Amino acid sequence: MTTLNIQKVRKTISRNKRSQYIFNIIGILSMLFGIVTLLALLFDLITDGFPRLSWQFLTSFPSRRAEEAGILSAWVGTLLVMFVTSLVAIPIGIASGIYLEEYARKNWLSDVIEINVTNLAGVPSIIYGLLALGVFVYGFNFGRSIITAGFTLALLVLPVVIVSTREALRAIPNSIREAAYATGASKWQMIWDHILPYSTGTILTGIIVALARAIGETAPLITIGALTFIAFLPEPPITGQFPYISFSWLLAPFTVMPIQMFDWVSRPQAEFQVNAAAAGIVLIAITLAMNAVAIYIRYRLRKKIKW
Repeated sequence: MTTLNIQKVRKTISRNKRSQYIFNIIGILSMLFGIVTLLALLFDLITDGFPRLSWQFLTSFPSRRAEEAGILSAWVGTLLVMFVTSLVAIPIGIASGIYLEEYARKNWLSDVIEINVTNLAGVPSIIYGLLALGVFVYGFNFGRSIITAGFTLALLVLPVVIVSTREALRAIPNSIREAAYATGASKWQMIWDHILPYSTGTILTGIIVALARAIGETAPLITIGALTFIAFLPEPPITGQFPYISFSWLLAPFTVMPIQMFDWVSRPQAEFQVNAAAAGIVLIAITLAMNAVAIYIRYRLRKKIKW
C-alpha cells in the first residue's frame, strides 16, 4: 500500500470518528432534552397534585364539590378494565405470534397478514372506538360496559403483543430448535420447553409497552360511552353465596382514570385542576406498579436462562 493510500485511509477513519462523535453528542443532547422535559412535567404534576392526595381522595366518589371529590370509581374501573384487557390481549396475542412465526407457511398470504398486523399497530385509537361501538355495543349488545372497554383496549394493543412475540421468537437461534428436534421433541414440545422460556423476557417487554399504552387511552372509551360521572361501584366478582363467583360486573357501567381527569380538566374551577393532577399521580403510580411487576417477572425468568 502506497503512502498516498495510507493517508486516504487515515483521513477516512478520522472523518468517520468525527461523525460518530458528533452523532453521539446529538444523541445525548436529545436524550437529555427528553428526560429534562419529562422531569419538569412530573415535577409540576407532583407539585400541584400531591397536597390533594389523601385516603379520603382515594375512597370517595366524584362530586360537584372539588374538595369532596374522589377517584374511587375511576381507579376501580381502571383496574377492572385493564384486567379484562390483559385477559384477552395477552393469550391471544402470544398465541397469534407463535402461530404466525412457527406454524404458518411463509408465502404471500402470511406476508399480507404480517404487513396488516404491523399497520394495525399505528391505527389511531379513535378508529378502534368506532369499531367497538358498532361491534360490541350494538352488534353483541354488550352495552357501554366494562367488558366492552376491555375488548376495545385489547384490540388496540393486540398488534403490539403479536409483533413483540414474533420478534422475540425470531431472535432465538435456530440451533436451539435443531437441538430440540434432535432429541426427539415434537414441534409443540420444542416451542413450549425451549423457545418460549428463552423468549419470555422480550415478550413481557412488549406486553409492558402495550398495557402502558392501554391504561392511558381516552378516545376509544369516550366513543363507546364511558361515563364521566359515576357514583357507584360494580358488583364484586366474588360473592358470599354459591357459586361465589359473579360475572355481572362485566356488564356494569364504568369510568377510568383518564376520563375522570379529562372531566376535571375541562372545568373552570382551579380546585378541579388540582384534583386532576392528583389523579394523574395515582395513574402514574398504577402504571409504574404494573410495569414493576412485569419487570420483576421478566428478571426472574431471565435468571433461569442458560444459553
